[in-house]
Amino acid sequence: MDRVILGDNQFFAVNHLSDERSRAQALRFKNDQSILDVIDTAIDCGINTFMCTTHDRIANIIDLMKKNPKRYEKFNFHPCMPYAHKYANAVTELGIMGTLKAYIPGNILAVASKAGLAYVRKDFPTLMELLIDAEMKMFRGMNTPVIFLQNVIVDLLYGLGMDEIFVHYAEYIKKKYNAEPGFITMNMPRMVDMCERIGIKNPIICSSINKIGFRMSGSIEEYEEYLNSDREFRPMAMQCLAAGALKPDEAMEYVTRFPKIESVLFGASSKAHIEQTKELIEKGFARQ
Repeated sequence: MDRVILGDNQFFAVNHLSDERSRAQALRFKNDQSILDVIDTAIDCGINTFMCTTHDRIANIIDLMKKNPKRYEKFNFHPCMPYAHKYANAVTELGIMGTLKAYIPGNILAVASKAGLAYVRKDFPTLMELLIDAEMKMFRGMNTPVIFLQNVIVDLLYGLGMDEIFVHYAEYIKKKYNAEPGFITMNMPRMVDMCERIGIKNPIICSSINKIGFRMSGSIEEYEEYLNSDREFRPMAMQCLAAGALKPDEAMEYVTRFPKIESVLFGASSKAHIEQTKELIEKGFARQ
Protein backbone atom coordinates (compact mmCIF):
# COMPACT_ATOMS: atom_id res chain seq x y z
CA MET A 1 0.00 0.00 0.00
CA ASP A 2 1.05 3.62 -0.53
CA ARG A 3 2.16 5.54 2.54
CA VAL A 4 -0.22 8.45 1.88
CA ILE A 5 -3.85 7.88 0.89
CA LEU A 6 -6.55 10.44 0.13
CA GLY A 7 -9.99 9.84 1.66
CA ASP A 8 -13.44 11.01 0.57
CA ASN A 9 -15.23 12.35 3.68
CA GLN A 10 -14.74 15.96 2.63
CA PHE A 11 -16.51 15.34 -0.67
CA PHE A 12 -19.71 14.01 0.88
CA ALA A 13 -20.17 16.51 3.73
CA VAL A 14 -18.88 14.24 6.49
CA ASN A 15 -17.39 16.22 9.35
CA HIS A 16 -17.43 14.79 12.85
CA LEU A 17 -17.10 18.12 14.65
CA SER A 18 -18.83 20.81 12.61
CA ASP A 19 -22.25 20.79 10.89
CA GLU A 20 -21.46 24.21 9.46
CA ARG A 21 -18.34 22.89 7.77
CA SER A 22 -20.33 19.93 6.43
CA ARG A 23 -22.82 22.29 4.79
CA ALA A 24 -20.01 24.30 3.24
CA GLN A 25 -18.43 21.15 1.84
CA ALA A 26 -21.76 19.99 0.42
CA LEU A 27 -22.09 23.26 -1.49
CA ARG A 28 -18.52 23.22 -2.75
CA PHE A 29 -18.69 19.65 -4.04
CA LYS A 30 -22.19 19.67 -5.47
CA ASN A 31 -20.89 18.74 -8.93
CA ASP A 32 -18.70 15.79 -9.86
CA GLN A 33 -15.97 17.77 -11.64
CA SER A 34 -15.20 19.65 -8.43
CA ILE A 35 -14.39 16.32 -6.75
CA LEU A 36 -12.24 15.17 -9.65
CA ASP A 37 -10.36 18.49 -9.56
CA VAL A 38 -9.23 17.74 -5.99
CA ILE A 39 -8.24 14.19 -6.94
CA ASP A 40 -6.23 15.62 -9.84
CA THR A 41 -4.51 18.00 -7.42
CA ALA A 42 -3.63 15.05 -5.17
CA ILE A 43 -2.20 13.14 -8.16
CA ASP A 44 -0.09 16.16 -9.11
CA CYS A 45 1.19 16.17 -5.51
CA GLY A 46 2.27 12.53 -5.86
CA ILE A 47 -0.69 10.78 -4.23
CA ASN A 48 -1.89 7.82 -6.28
CA THR A 49 -4.46 6.10 -4.06
CA PHE A 50 -8.01 7.18 -3.23
CA MET A 51 -9.94 5.37 -0.49
CA CYS A 52 -13.65 5.87 -0.93
CA THR A 53 -17.10 4.60 -0.07
CA THR A 54 -19.25 3.15 -2.84
CA HIS A 55 -21.37 6.31 -2.95
CA ASP A 56 -23.26 6.67 -6.24
CA ARG A 57 -21.24 9.75 -7.17
CA ILE A 58 -18.03 7.72 -7.18
CA ALA A 59 -19.43 5.99 -10.27
CA ASN A 60 -19.74 9.41 -11.90
CA ILE A 61 -16.12 10.24 -11.01
CA ILE A 62 -14.97 6.96 -12.55
CA ASP A 63 -16.93 7.73 -15.73
CA LEU A 64 -15.09 11.05 -15.96
CA MET A 65 -11.75 9.30 -15.44
CA LYS A 66 -12.48 6.80 -18.20
CA LYS A 67 -12.59 9.69 -20.67
CA ASN A 68 -8.87 10.21 -19.99
CA PRO A 69 -7.51 6.69 -19.35
CA LYS A 70 -3.85 7.64 -19.78
CA ARG A 71 -4.07 10.10 -16.92
CA TYR A 72 -5.45 7.54 -14.45
CA GLU A 73 -3.95 4.24 -15.62
CA LYS A 74 -1.77 3.92 -12.50
CA PHE A 75 -4.29 5.41 -10.08
CA ASN A 76 -5.63 3.10 -7.36
CA PHE A 77 -8.98 2.92 -5.63
CA HIS A 78 -9.52 1.35 -2.22
CA PRO A 79 -13.31 0.77 -2.20
CA CYS A 80 -15.05 0.59 1.19
CA MET A 81 -18.34 -1.27 1.34
CA PRO A 82 -21.24 -1.44 1.85
CA TYR A 83 -22.77 2.02 1.48
CA ALA A 84 -26.14 1.18 3.00
CA HIS A 85 -27.89 4.51 2.41
CA LYS A 86 -27.84 4.17 -1.36
CA TYR A 87 -29.70 0.85 -1.21
CA ALA A 88 -32.36 2.26 1.09
CA ASN A 89 -32.85 5.23 -1.23
CA ALA A 90 -32.84 3.03 -4.34
CA VAL A 91 -35.51 0.68 -3.00
CA THR A 92 -37.70 3.71 -2.26
CA GLU A 93 -37.24 5.11 -5.77
CA LEU A 94 -36.87 1.97 -7.92
CA GLY A 95 -38.40 -0.87 -5.94
CA ILE A 96 -36.61 -4.10 -5.07
CA MET A 97 -36.32 -5.47 -8.62
CA GLY A 98 -35.26 -2.08 -9.97
CA THR A 99 -32.55 -1.86 -7.32
CA LEU A 100 -31.27 -5.33 -8.17
CA LYS A 101 -31.14 -4.43 -11.85
CA ALA A 102 -29.36 -1.14 -11.18
CA TYR A 103 -26.67 -2.43 -8.86
CA ILE A 104 -26.09 -6.15 -9.30
CA PRO A 105 -24.28 -7.27 -12.48
CA GLY A 106 -25.51 -10.22 -14.50
CA ASN A 107 -28.87 -11.57 -15.57
CA ILE A 108 -31.47 -10.04 -13.25
CA LEU A 109 -33.66 -13.16 -13.08
CA ALA A 110 -30.71 -15.42 -12.32
CA VAL A 111 -29.45 -13.00 -9.69
CA ALA A 112 -32.87 -12.63 -8.09
CA SER A 113 -33.26 -16.40 -8.01
CA LYS A 114 -29.83 -16.85 -6.44
CA ALA A 115 -30.51 -14.14 -3.86
CA GLY A 116 -33.93 -15.53 -3.00
CA LEU A 117 -32.62 -19.06 -2.56
CA ALA A 118 -29.74 -17.81 -0.43
CA TYR A 119 -32.15 -15.84 1.76
CA VAL A 120 -34.45 -18.82 2.30
CA ARG A 121 -31.50 -21.03 3.19
CA LYS A 122 -29.95 -18.29 5.36
CA ASP A 123 -26.86 -18.66 3.16
CA PHE A 124 -25.16 -15.47 4.32
CA PRO A 125 -21.87 -16.04 2.44
CA THR A 126 -23.74 -16.19 -0.89
CA LEU A 127 -25.72 -13.06 -0.04
CA MET A 128 -22.45 -11.36 0.83
CA GLU A 129 -20.96 -12.30 -2.55
CA LEU A 130 -23.94 -10.72 -4.33
CA LEU A 131 -23.54 -7.52 -2.34
CA ILE A 132 -19.80 -7.38 -3.02
CA ASP A 133 -20.41 -7.80 -6.75
CA ALA A 134 -23.04 -5.06 -6.61
CA GLU A 135 -20.66 -2.66 -4.88
CA MET A 136 -17.75 -3.46 -7.19
CA LYS A 137 -19.76 -2.97 -10.37
CA MET A 138 -18.81 0.72 -10.60
CA PHE A 139 -15.06 -0.03 -10.35
CA ARG A 140 -14.92 -2.26 -13.42
CA GLY A 141 -11.76 -1.46 -15.38
CA MET A 142 -10.11 0.42 -12.49
CA ASN A 143 -7.25 -0.63 -10.18
CA THR A 144 -8.59 -1.89 -6.84
CA PRO A 145 -5.65 -3.57 -5.04
CA VAL A 146 -7.35 -3.46 -1.61
CA ILE A 147 -11.10 -3.75 -0.92
CA PHE A 148 -12.32 -2.79 2.54
CA LEU A 149 -15.29 -3.89 4.59
CA GLN A 150 -16.83 -0.90 6.37
CA ASN A 151 -16.66 -0.61 10.15
CA VAL A 152 -20.45 -0.55 10.53
CA ILE A 153 -20.48 -4.15 9.22
CA VAL A 154 -17.13 -5.28 10.65
CA ASP A 155 -17.95 -4.27 14.20
CA LEU A 156 -21.52 -5.59 13.96
CA LEU A 157 -20.43 -9.01 12.68
CA TYR A 158 -17.67 -9.15 15.27
CA GLY A 159 -20.18 -8.41 18.02
CA LEU A 160 -22.49 -11.15 16.71
CA GLY A 161 -19.63 -13.65 16.63
CA MET A 162 -20.06 -14.32 12.88
CA ASP A 163 -16.39 -15.15 12.32
CA GLU A 164 -17.02 -17.30 9.24
CA ILE A 165 -18.25 -14.27 7.29
CA PHE A 166 -14.84 -12.60 7.64
CA VAL A 167 -13.07 -15.70 6.39
CA HIS A 168 -15.41 -16.01 3.40
CA TYR A 169 -15.07 -12.30 2.63
CA ALA A 170 -11.28 -12.49 2.60
CA GLU A 171 -11.28 -15.58 0.37
CA TYR A 172 -13.83 -14.13 -2.07
CA ILE A 173 -11.99 -10.81 -2.46
CA LYS A 174 -8.75 -12.64 -3.23
CA LYS A 175 -10.31 -15.13 -5.64
CA LYS A 176 -12.85 -12.97 -7.50
CA TYR A 177 -11.05 -9.60 -7.59
CA ASN A 178 -7.39 -10.57 -7.18
CA ALA A 179 -7.21 -8.01 -4.38
CA GLU A 180 -6.32 -7.93 -0.71
CA PRO A 181 -9.15 -7.77 1.82
CA GLY A 182 -9.12 -4.90 4.30
CA PHE A 183 -11.14 -4.28 7.45
CA ILE A 184 -12.18 -0.94 8.91
CA THR A 185 -12.94 -1.03 12.62
CA MET A 186 -13.39 1.17 15.65
CA ASN A 187 -11.55 -1.43 17.77
CA MET A 188 -8.19 -2.31 16.27
CA PRO A 189 -6.91 -4.55 19.11
CA ARG A 190 -9.98 -6.81 19.09
CA MET A 191 -9.85 -7.05 15.28
CA VAL A 192 -6.22 -8.15 15.43
CA ASP A 193 -7.14 -10.79 18.02
CA MET A 194 -10.02 -12.09 15.91
CA CYS A 195 -8.00 -12.33 12.69
CA GLU A 196 -5.34 -14.35 14.51
CA ARG A 197 -8.02 -16.64 15.96
CA ILE A 198 -9.73 -17.39 12.63
CA GLY A 199 -6.57 -17.65 10.54
CA ILE A 200 -6.61 -14.44 8.47
CA LYS A 201 -2.89 -13.88 7.98
CA ASN A 202 -1.30 -10.43 8.27
CA PRO A 203 -4.58 -8.54 7.77
CA ILE A 204 -4.90 -4.93 6.63
CA ILE A 205 -6.74 -3.14 9.43
CA CYS A 206 -7.80 0.49 9.13
CA SER A 207 -8.75 2.24 12.37
CA SER A 208 -8.73 5.60 14.11
CA ILE A 209 -5.27 6.30 15.53
CA ASN A 210 -4.58 9.64 17.16
CA LYS A 211 -3.01 11.01 20.33
CA ILE A 212 -6.30 11.93 22.07
CA GLY A 213 -8.21 8.67 21.53
CA PHE A 214 -10.84 10.14 19.19
CA ARG A 215 -13.15 7.33 17.99
CA MET A 216 -10.79 4.68 19.35
CA SER A 217 -12.47 1.84 21.24
CA GLY A 218 -10.06 0.72 23.92
CA SER A 219 -7.32 2.75 25.57
CA ILE A 220 -4.59 4.65 23.78
CA GLU A 221 -2.10 2.55 25.77
CA GLU A 222 -3.57 -0.68 24.35
CA TYR A 223 -3.35 0.64 20.79
CA GLU A 224 0.26 1.64 21.34
CA GLU A 225 1.03 -1.78 22.78
CA TYR A 226 -0.28 -3.49 19.63
CA LEU A 227 1.45 -0.99 17.32
CA ASN A 228 4.76 -1.60 19.06
CA SER A 229 4.35 -5.39 19.16
CA ASP A 230 5.51 -8.09 16.77
CA ARG A 231 1.91 -9.12 16.03
CA GLU A 232 1.43 -9.72 12.29
CA PHE A 233 -0.99 -7.13 10.92
CA ARG A 234 -0.80 -4.12 8.63
CA PRO A 235 -2.35 -1.06 10.27
CA MET A 236 -3.69 1.92 8.37
CA ALA A 237 -4.30 5.06 10.41
CA MET A 238 -7.36 7.21 9.85
CA GLN A 239 -8.83 10.21 11.71
CA CYS A 240 -5.32 11.15 12.79
CA LEU A 241 -6.36 14.80 13.08
CA ALA A 242 -9.29 13.85 15.35
CA ALA A 243 -11.70 15.73 13.03
CA GLY A 244 -9.64 18.91 13.37
CA ALA A 245 -9.08 18.80 17.14
CA LEU A 246 -5.34 18.31 16.56
CA LYS A 247 -2.92 20.44 14.57
CA PRO A 248 -1.49 18.63 11.53
CA ASP A 249 2.12 18.70 12.73
CA GLU A 250 1.43 17.20 16.17
CA ALA A 251 -1.06 14.71 14.72
CA MET A 252 1.34 13.35 12.12
CA GLU A 253 4.31 13.42 14.49
CA TYR A 254 2.36 11.08 16.74
CA VAL A 255 1.07 8.63 14.14
CA THR A 256 4.35 8.31 12.24
CA ARG A 257 6.29 7.33 15.37
CA PHE A 258 4.99 3.78 14.87
CA PRO A 259 6.98 1.99 12.13
CA LYS A 260 4.30 -0.70 11.95
CA ILE A 261 1.77 1.71 10.43
CA GLU A 262 1.90 1.19 6.67
CA SER A 263 -0.44 3.96 5.48
CA VAL A 264 -2.07 7.16 6.66
CA LEU A 265 -5.51 8.10 5.35
CA PHE A 266 -6.50 11.76 5.37
CA GLY A 267 -9.06 14.08 3.86
CA ALA A 268 -8.25 17.47 2.40
CA SER A 269 -9.66 19.64 -0.35
CA SER A 270 -7.07 22.34 -1.03
CA LYS A 271 -3.68 22.04 -2.67
CA ALA A 272 -1.98 23.65 0.32
CA HIS A 273 -3.49 21.21 2.81
CA ILE A 274 -2.80 18.20 0.60
CA GLU A 275 0.84 19.21 0.13
CA GLN A 276 1.29 20.02 3.82
CA THR A 277 -0.21 16.77 5.07
CA LYS A 278 1.69 14.63 2.58
CA GLU A 279 4.96 16.35 3.52
CA LEU A 280 4.32 15.88 7.26
CA ILE A 281 3.54 12.18 6.81
CA GLU A 282 6.56 11.49 4.66
CA LYS A 283 8.93 13.46 6.91
CA GLY A 284 7.57 11.64 9.94
CA PHE A 285 8.18 8.21 8.46
CA ALA A 286 11.61 9.28 7.20
CA ARG A 287 12.65 10.09 10.79
CA GLN A 288 12.09 6.49 11.92
